[in-house]
Amino acid sequence: MTKARTFRGGTHPPGNKNLSSGQSIKRLPAPAIVRVPLCQHLGAPSKPSVSKGDKVIRGQEIGTQNGFISLPTHSPVNGTVKSIENFPMPHRRTGPAVFIETESEDGGQVFEKWDDYRKHSPAEIIERIKMAGVCGMGGASFPTYVKLSPPPDKNIDTLIINGVECEPYLTADHRLMLENPDDIILGMEILAYTLGVEKCLIGIEINKPDAIKIMEEKGCSVLPLKVSYPQGAEKQLIDAATGREVPVGGLPLDVGVVVQNVGTAAAVAKAIRDGEPSLRRIVTVTGRGVESPANYDVCVGTLFSNLIEESGGYAEDVKRLISGGPMMGISLYTDGVPVTKGTSGVLALTGAEVRDVTEGPCISCGKCMDACPLKLAPSMIATAAENEKWDLAREYGALNCMACGTCSYVCPAGRYLVHYIKRAQEAIRANRGKEA
Repeated sequence: MTKARTFRGGTHPPGNKNLSSGQSIKRLPAPAIVRVPLCQHLGAPSKPSVSKGDKVIRGQEIGTQNGFISLPTHSPVNGTVKSIENFPMPHRRTGPAVFIETESEDGGQVFEKWDDYRKHSPAEIIERIKMAGVCGMGGASFPTYVKLSPPPDKNIDTLIINGVECEPYLTADHRLMLENPDDIILGMEILAYTLGVEKCLIGIEINKPDAIKIMEEKGCSVLPLKVSYPQGAEKQLIDAATGREVPVGGLPLDVGVVVQNVGTAAAVAKAIRDGEPSLRRIVTVTGRGVESPANYDVCVGTLFSNLIEESGGYAEDVKRLISGGPMMGISLYTDGVPVTKGTSGVLALTGAEVRDVTEGPCISCGKCMDACPLKLAPSMIATAAENEKWDLAREYGALNCMACGTCSYVCPAGRYLVHYIKRAQEAIRANRGKEA
């Protein structure tokens, strides 16, 4: 096996993946009512195209694209629209959702099946991926068709499929690689054809030797990676895989690379081969705060509470509920929020798993700077933010921070560094708006 690579900086929090990594994916039926968010991706929410009382079929468009950085939304079930209303969301306070009373889950093919994607042009494939509502399923939820449409002056020569899944606890991508590698590989081939690249590889951390083995047996070029957080972030993965450094404020396409998650590749395969929009995803439900951690294949619009109940309910001493992983996930005040295309995990943590610390003053140890994968000075940005010196925070690179949480994790003083940096980002962007 090729020597494992990595990037500069980062940290290695306890994985706790053993709680769910051995649990095969279980497909769950749709609940009696699905609450389908009209914004499951980065960008503008889709515009409702149905009304109360309308009958819908599985795969039907219920929200139209509403801008370039936007995607259509589809019904994951056959049923009747009960209402369209604001509802709590896992990634924001509230957002518009279409409530559909489920009748069945039969069908779902609303596009023509393409048995051979090579009979279609890259432009046709990009249009299909857009109309199928495919977005990044690794967390960022960026519309996939946009990534596949680089400006003419950008020479893309490398496609990286992201199978790292570096967030502690989460195992959905791991199980997908073990149980459905063929969809990932087909999706990778379609993406490479669409981009016109020949160099393709899949990055997997070495704590998933079974996934590495099966992907290699399938003929994939696998890049083994050291276990280090945030190895799965695009810039860090590109660094480890190619040695290329994405410039500050730049994008992967600036160095000739496109990165797609394994779940996204599988969704692309279904959209092209099966004619099925993006309606379901795999979600890890884990943490010692649930009785039976598991991995589920669920339709979007399923409530987190349904998944918790399927996992045996809450264990004693549940202290925190998180959408996503413990490093970059979002703490929730309720489990009454729906699964979106970007929901990778539902994490219920006990008091023993939550590190509650009393924040102290910066001791100038420099650990946050050593660990920062983007070579920033988190403590200096945070200090500037505490004193509301937004211009200074910007000079220190506040807007370049990806909020991976590494600095807060390693800080011996328990400083809420990410909190301060996010505050600075919001203030800087707000001030820019005023200036405009």
